[in-house]
Amino acid sequence: MTLSLGFIGIVTRDMTASLAFYRALGVDIADGQDASPHVDASLPGGVALAWDTVETIRSFDPSFVPAEGGHRIALAFEQASPAEVDAAVAALAAAGHPAHVAPFDAPWGQRYATVLDPDGNSIDLYAALPSR
Repeated sequence: MTLSLGFIGIVTRDMTASLAFYRALGVDIADGQDASPHVDASLPGGVALAWDTVETIRSFDPSFVPAEGGHRIALAFEQASPAEVDAAVAALAAAGHPAHVAPFDAPWGQRYATVLDPDGNSIDLYAALPSR
């Protein structure tokens, strides 16, 4: 069996807030969908992000309970440079989403930072550090 990742699904309590966060992150999400129960957006490379409201998930899985506490999965978005990691974190902070883990030079050779989306999902931003 060959696996092909088609989309990453995000369950959200607040579609408007979630879409605003991902738009601030740079995801190209069509306007006029903030009240939709399901939204898709294509990322470069062909994988899509999809959002469903808790109510949408419960429409076919009535026992669904959103996770609480720490994140269960992290989405990591590569940036073109360490400076772009810092700029992306600053732009998200200006939009009301402060860093959960401030940008730092990781021992594995990347500039790395984490921001939480409105539903508490871990969004990592990273870029390779210049060779020394």
